[in-house]
Amino acid sequence: MKADSSANFKQSTLVPWIELRVATQSSACYEAHSHDEFSFGIINQGTANYYNRGVSHRIGRGDVVTINPSDVHSCNPNLGSWSYNMLFVDTLKMGELQQEVLHSRGQSSSFDYLPFVGDLERHSLIKQQFQSLFMSLRQERDLLQTQNHLFAFVETTLGSVSFDTNENVLAPLSRVRDKLLDEIDASHQLETLATEVGLSRYQLLRMFKRHFGMTPHAYVMDEKIKRAKVMLKRGQGISDIAHQLGFSDQAHFQRHFKKVLTVTPKYYQSHFVMDR
Repeated sequence: MKADSSANFKQSTLVPWIELRVATQSSACYEAHSHDEFSFGIINQGTANYYNRGVSHRIGRGDVVTINPSDVHSCNPNLGSWSYNMLFVDTLKMGELQQEVLHSRGQSSSFDYLPFVGDLERHSLIKQQFQSLFMSLRQERDLLQTQNHLFAFVETTLGSVSFDTNENVLAPLSRVRDKLLDEIDASHQLETLATEVGLSRYQLLRMFKRHFGMTPHAYVMDEKIKRAKVMLKRGQGISDIAHQLGFSDQAHFQRHFKKVLTVTPKYYQSHFVMDR
């Protein structure tokens, strides 16, 4: 897998719970993964195969992808390279914005946030609003203007969210997931996990993947990379992160990090932390 040295990351100073990513003439490929945050962005050049929530899409210039927290997705250029701008927005902060908009409409929701229904948008208004928001965040000149663009984007996309977010999480799967997350640095055995919740190994694998979009092992690795991103932004050492997250060694951590983000941990950290 090629390292995506064309990618640049930046934490907004105006709105510190938003991260920007710019990729220019990138040929990097991304395997299936998920984010804790909302992520959405626009394709500036090229075409790609975009897979989200079990559905494949062919996307190109001007398309806006909309990815919910924990959506398992992947995105890979078709031929040559592609360019795109992405935003990663804290889930709870996004939910607070949505609640403000809903309140102004005389509506409300009991959920922390409302997910996007669609995997992508091609409406000209949403494209224009995203571009205005991204440019405002990138220029970092006017907080009020940025807030105006942010609310405008949220208000428009709330026309494409679902209030039907019934979360009937099966108890055995929730118990397994919680154990995996609470013991992120441990080595888990499929047979032990299955026995603890009264399932066979095959039942657990099949049901877990159907519900969460990944096998238990892939889910754990995905969570480790999410946590690693946060730790890298805080300036923690790469070897310490590898140890705390239960990787066998630093090289093991670097391989998996690069597999998901197509850049090394050190390169990613360099965009948020001054040289140590």
